Order: sequence, then C-alpha cells, then structure tokens
Amino acid sequence: MEHGKRRGILRFERGQFRHQERPLVQEYPLELIVNDRPLATLVSSPHQLNFLVSGFLRLQGFIDTLDDIETLGVCADFGSARVRVRGALPERLKPTLTSGCGTGISFNLPEQLTASPALDTGAATFAPAAIFQLMKDLARHAENYASHGGIHSAAVGDGERLLLFAEDLGRHNTLDRIAGEALFRRIDLAGRMLVTSGRVSTEMLAKAARLGISLIASRTSPTDKAVELAEQAGITLVGYVRGESFEVYAHPERIALAVPERKIAGITGVILAGGESRRMGCDKSLLPVEGARFIDHIHRRLSALFDEVIIVTNSPSLYQDIPCRKVPDIYYAKGSLAGIHSGLCHARHERVFVVACDMPFLNAEVIRDLCAHAEQGEVVIPQSPRGPEPLHALYHKSCLPAIEEALDQGRRRIVAFFPAVQVHEVALAELTEHDAEGHSFRNINTPEEYFQCRTAQPTALEGVAPLRRQQS
Repeated sequence: MEHGKRRGILRFERGQFRHQERPLVQEYPLELIVNDRPLATLVSSPHQLNFLVSGFLRLQGFIDTLDDIETLGVCADFGSARVRVRGALPERLKPTLTSGCGTGISFNLPEQLTASPALDTGAATFAPAAIFQLMKDLARHAENYASHGGIHSAAVGDGERLLLFAEDLGRHNTLDRIAGEALFRRIDLAGRMLVTSGRVSTEMLAKAARLGISLIASRTSPTDKAVELAEQAGITLVGYVRGESFEVYAHPERIALAVPERKIAGITGVILAGGESRRMGCDKSLLPVEGARFIDHIHRRLSALFDEVIIVTNSPSLYQDIPCRKVPDIYYAKGSLAGIHSGLCHARHERVFVVACDMPFLNAEVIRDLCAHAEQGEVVIPQSPRGPEPLHALYHKSCLPAIEEALDQGRRRIVAFFPAVQVHEVALAELTEHDAEGHSFRNINTPEEYFQCRTAQPTALEGVAPLRRQQS
C-alpha cells in the first residue's frame, strides 16, 4: 500500500493525548478515458495503474485479451489514463464514479456539506469511552451475526447506545444500509457517531457528511483525501481504534477527555502470563473479547490504577506491543507462586497487586477498595463467592523469604507460605457494592467458558463456571 505525506495527529492512549506523526494511505483518483470518451473515475492506490485499468476494462466486458488494447497510457501527474480499444464502445454508457462528490475529481464537498470555519460550541461531543464502547458493540453485533472474514460492518450511536447496525460485503454499502434504515425508522443521524470496520475513504466521508454525522471512527486508517474532506466538513475523524487507544486525524475538539483518576500510590500492578493453558488449548492471554485481547483489557485497567505495571512472562515477544516491562520467572516453570515471586522481586514498589491473565473483567473500584487495606497485612486477599482469591490479591516484599522457602521445598501452591506471614482477608460484603456478582474474579479456563464470555455481556456472566485455579 502506497503512503503519501506524513501528517501530525493526536494519539489518545492511557487517558491523554500526545502528538505523533503518521503517513497517510494515498487515495489516488484516476480519470479513465476510453476511445476519447470519459468512462469512469477510479479511486485506488497509486501503483501499477496499468493493471488496474486493464483489469477494470476486462471485468466490464470491454476487452477479452491484451490484443484488444491498441494503446494504453497513464499520466500520473494529471491523474488520467487514456486507452484505445478495438471496436466501438456502446452508444449509451453510464459513467462509474467510485469516489468523489458530484462530477469530476476535485474532492471538494458541495457548499451545503461544508462546516462553518468555527465549529458550533453547542455541537455534540463524545467521550473516548463512548468511542470504545460503540466499537465493542459493533464487534459484538458482528459476532452475533456469525460474520466471516471479508464482511464489513458499521454502526451508528448517540454516545450512550448503539442505534443502528449494518453489514455488507462492501464497506460503502454498510453506510447506505444504515441511511436507508434510518429513513424508514425516522431516526435523525445528525450529530451521531459512526464506527466502521473498514478504511474511511472520501466516498464514506461524503456520505457521512450528507447524513450529518459528527464523528467517524475506524479500526484502521483513513485515506489522505478523506482527512481533507473531514476538515472541510467539520467531521471528527478517528482511526486505529484498537483496545483503548486511537488516533485523531481531524477536529479533535469534539472529543471530551475525562479528568484522570488519582492513581494508587506505592503499589505495582503485576500480570501473571506464564500459565500453560492446558484446558483451553491455546494461550488464554491472547484470546480476543470485546475488541481486544484478555491481556490488553487487564493492562489498560491496571495502568489506569497504578504508575507501574509489570507482566511476568517467559515469552515477552508475545506482548511486545504492550507498553510496560516484561520480566521472567526466577524460579522457572514453578507455577503461579513463582510468578508472584518474580513480580515482587522486580517491582519498584514494596507492594504488588497480582492478577491472572485470564481475568479480563476486572473492576477498578474493587481493586481500589482492596488496596485501601494494604497496611493491614503482608498478604491482603479478597473473599469471593467461591472463597479466597490469591490471584486477585496484594503482596508485600516481606513475603519473599517465605515464598522462596516454599518454592525451595517444592511447595508450589500459593497458600503454602501463608502460615509464615500476616494475612488479612477482605470480606465479600465489603466488595459487593461495586461488584455484586463477583465478575471481577471470573477467570476463563475452557473453550466453553470462553464461548460464554464472548456471547454474553460482562455484567451477565452468571453462567461462567467457577474458578479452578491452584489457590489452596
């Protein structure tokens, strides 16, 4: 894929914006003139245009072999391809415009679709969380529709809920379907937010502008011309919505940042990612749910709560895209207790909050409540409906001698060292205010449990099987 000029963008990550540069994919308009008659405007990537032109003519039925082409010339500077083919073209041809607005290839919006120079201060604004949630809703609907690879999907929301959903082989068609359904259901799309699984091109942007869409977000990138149109139309354009980060290409003023919560002092977040996942049959930390991998959800939650997060893993290359330290076991292949030991040894703070990599539905308020008890024991462990939760607990560095003694003696169960340290249990009643059903403690061990977690809301996972970790 060809890239054009680099553009300065704003990247939203970990609750804040930072400036960054990114090359934009070029959307190249090519006017096709056949036998001196304008035939079509093809919008494509600006490479191997001779293949594009000849293939288009073949599939439209104008040629069968290369011998049917008498001359073919492409002028990249003027965006024009002139072709002479054997025989005459049909008398009546309807030009095919694959992108752009109106006729021609100026890529300028009609005046009535262009925003005023200053955005209306009363216009809709959207929180980053609303963008992430609508993209998750899009993914969930696509899963419920049993979509296969190659199917594009799109959804429109109002910042609080999904209003319309459509899927189709063509990404442009999904927006046509949404526009039609909105017409039948009398839903005004002005000021709404659109999310799409595909690349945002000028055609997508122009259609959204006609509908009055305020914000477009995609899993991938926009084209360079789409960015130009978004600026003209006053549409906020967001790309690379993945996990809980995204990049803003036009009009970031519609995105309202929340005031970040104060982080928990003196505690390091530790994710244990060294399990064998024998019952699942694959690495549980890499399983996708709600638009991201298990470990992405866990890392985002912990990085919002703690100023240091560590992943304990003997396969750091699996998580190279996650911005935190990865440390190995010191006691190699000795289970979760060895992972806790490594986290304590490598942590900058005296205490660590430890969580397993198969618990993607962590509750921030439950963790905050647990950490409020930090001074009451060397181990602070919550009670869930299924008993103590040592893989959702706090540990102090003073536990290290007792842990090492247990490991040296071949005792690998986490609770093996508890008699040698001060343990404080946090009663279930203290945590139910924020997580009455105990979803924060759910872990996913088997394909059946994974299927349940993909087809149910996180707040409705009553059917997920109880924990089966080695915890006592």
